[in-house]
Amino acid sequence: MFVTHLSVTDFRNYAAAELDLVAGVNVFVGLNGQGKTNLVEAVEYLSTMSSHRVSSTAPLIRAGAGSAILRARVQASRDDERLITLELEVTSGRSNVARLNRAPLARPRDLVGALRTVVFSPMDLAIVRGDPSDRRVWLDTLVTTRWPRMAGVRADLDKILKQRNSLLKAMSGRSLRQAAPEEDATLQAWNDALARIGAELLHARLDTLADVLPHAAEAYETIAPVNNRISAHYKTALDLSGIPIGAVRETLEARLLEAMAERRREEVARGVTLVGPQRDDITLSIGDLPAKGYASHGESWSLALALKLGGFALVRADGIEPVLVLDDVFSELDETRRERLAGAVADAEQVLITAAVGADVPDFPSARRFRVQGGTVGPVEEPEVTDD
Repeated sequence: MFVTHLSVTDFRNYAAAELDLVAGVNVFVGLNGQGKTNLVEAVEYLSTMSSHRVSSTAPLIRAGAGSAILRARVQASRDDERLITLELEVTSGRSNVARLNRAPLARPRDLVGALRTVVFSPMDLAIVRGDPSDRRVWLDTLVTTRWPRMAGVRADLDKILKQRNSLLKAMSGRSLRQAAPEEDATLQAWNDALARIGAELLHARLDTLADVLPHAAEAYETIAPVNNRISAHYKTALDLSGIPIGAVRETLEARLLEAMAERRREEVARGVTLVGPQRDDITLSIGDLPAKGYASHGESWSLALALKLGGFALVRADGIEPVLVLDDVFSELDETRRERLAGAVADAEQVLITAAVGADVPDFPSARRFRVQGGTVGPVEEPEVTDD
């Protein structure tokens, strides 16, 4: 799939912008702060209902405007000319309004999956160097890209944790007396819900991490000339040994319930949930050493890029052609790595690239280039070829 037309109104620094995109490579060139990343962020937001730059909607809306509107026309593939239109109205403090082919959707998150994207930006260095939450976000984003319904599972988990933590906090404030029977019953209900939803997400994470690692390892070998062996290990307080094939979710659910029972006293005392996928981590290694704390900046950058490219390759292996977004990536690479990266993505159905300096981006045949300046965007006209 690929985007053939993008329209934004009152989004970031754009009052309005309309641009036609092509299958293959599209390059947005402009100085920092001019709005090139805002355009690829709009594509990402239509795909995932989230941004790699901010966690709230307010910064997405142009100063002084009440809402922002994003629209994209998406073609099924180069060989399939069927088109769909995605539309999203983003309003600060209220739920987004989503439309598919101009028909309103009951839930905005139902738009997720109509367009698939894999985004890499300098902020993804946090996958390697950041907190466990950064690695969980990376893996969960990939999980949702593979199976869009998991967006609902993640949303349900957040709601369950909010309610369960609220109950635990109330119980911790009354720790001098034994919990009332109704509190025990309510807590058990939230335990059951957390175990069921948590097991589903954990199962999807474990499967995806196992599936993406060979693709990421291959990408890292391509990018890094030396010390190019990587590994990843899922880190959880649960015992993952001896899980029978065919009963993974059921076993994970049972072990989550056991862990909550074992740590009930501690959870009540601290007033917070201490068990579940929201506390897990992924240990990334280069060679025999953990990447965090040991890898150089170049190694960390290459590993983060390899993980993203591995995710891109995995989604393609699943039979889906996502849009690949490379946001200000080439400036961080030396010439050899630039050429290797260009070769690795050249056959993608659509690539959106941003760069402050056009010369940083390798020469892609048939690429469409745009100049971005002060919240305006337009195609760079190719010089006419003459016989002289």
